[in-house]
Amino acid sequence: MAGLVLGLLALSGQPAQAAYYNTYSTIASTPNTSCCTGVQGFAAGSTYLYSVKNHTNYDDLAVIYRVNKTTGERVLMTNGTNGGTTNTWLGHANDMTIVDIDGQHHLFVVTMEATGAQLVRLRYDGTTYYHAGSYQVRLNGAVAAPSGINRVTVTSTTITFMFKSGRTVYNGSLPLRASSGTIDLTKAFDLQVEGALVNGAPVSDLGTFANQGFFYDATKKVLYYPLTKDNRSIVLVYRNVSPTTTGTAPAATDLSFRITSSAYTTFEIEGVGLSDGKLYFSTNRANSSGSNDGVHMFNGYVA
Repeated sequence: MAGLVLGLLALSGQPAQAAYYNTYSTIASTPNTSCCTGVQGFAAGSTYLYSVKNHTNYDDLAVIYRVNKTTGERVLMTNGTNGGTTNTWLGHANDMTIVDIDGQHHLFVVTMEATGAQLVRLRYDGTTYYHAGSYQVRLNGAVAAPSGINRVTVTSTTITFMFKSGRTVYNGSLPLRASSGTIDLTKAFDLQVEGALVNGAPVSDLGTFANQGFFYDATKKVLYYPLTKDNRSIVLVYRNVSPTTTGTAPAATDLSFRITSSAYTTFEIEGVGLSDGKLYFSTNRANSSGSNDGVHMFNGYVA
């Protein structure tokens, strides 16, 4: 009985403080190239982080950086299909996800293009990538240009994805080895933004923040959703979501991420990804001295 009373007393104490992460470490910079100044899609692999930069305001050229997440070693990847380091396939390249097919690594990149391919597949080996597939994306028969993508499952025959457009998440799939075809989206759920708690309190203008990519941890059924405005970036978290979720998914009230930068007037988290439980991300960062884009990690967080 004494033990039970003590247990009840412990349970009736103050609730645990919400977990909140607001500092980061830079793994490597991703400098502008002669063509490409805008950070777009991001993906975190087991060893390397991948960050796309495109030709800002034109979406006609892109490059891909590979960064060793431990050492920070940075390489501008080579286009094995056409030569050089640029490619013309990725459009806006707003988000991407890694899928292994038959033991080979691939990046699936959403282009946000209204015509042509809305999804492109790249096969990569070391620091060289190759064009390996182009796909149309449709919703109710019309062209859909989602801004976010993440792998959910890979079977012997099929890859299933979550796509995101604005705050809405969709389901879509492809035959495992198809190099072309059409993906028909079906709506899954919406993401709560207004009223979401960041460090235990709502952010008054969160509804005016820009949408970015997202990351879905299929093992734990947790979705990470970055939003940006000027020198502020927030990552909201949604638990217990899956392809079968419907309605509006509530943002977690006990876990959030925010960077408010004093060093940069622009601090935009473009994409996020987990590797070994750590949350990595890419940024568009700029101040009066110019751009200082990079790939980074939230300090202290382990999923």
